[in-house]
Amino acid sequence: MIIREAKPADIADIMLVMEAAKGIMRASGNMRQWADGYPSEDAITADMEKKGGFVIEDANKVVGYFAFIASPEPTYAKIYKGQWVDDVQSYHVVHRIASYPDVHGIFSAIMDFCFTRDTNIRIDTHRDNKIMQHNLLKHGFTYCGIIYLLSGDERLAYQRIK
Repeated sequence: MIIREAKPADIADIMLVMEAAKGIMRASGNMRQWADGYPSEDAITADMEKKGGFVIEDANKVVGYFAFIASPEPTYAKIYKGQWVDDVQSYHVVHRIASYPDVHGIFSAIMDFCFTRDTNIRIDTHRDNKIMQHNLLKHGFTYCGIIYLLSGDERLAYQRIK
């Protein structure tokens, strides 16, 4: 697998990956995350504009996507019912992890990529996203508490400093 910066020409392939990821979520009982057209093409374009949108390719086919964005993340300014492992150092945030259901090792590949670029990573996920919660704990992340998105939706927040 190859990870590279996403390009505008990748949008259609990325959106297919997003739909596949929504299918994985729904099949695992996560019915509310990524609803109402999210993530949109505008969200992916915004990642690219920040030089933070990345695709995962296998045999020249886009099979995954994620955003890797430098801090600060405005919704992480306040954390409830807990605290960040470290709230002083700069960090990167990983958002919008998505792949096809038949592609394995995506989360590990993303983490390997991200931790070669920063040693302090934060991620949030929906309470119903048991797959992501499992992957985060498996990869050494610490549950830190609850953050709220700009929409007011609750998310579980995690951090790992390597």
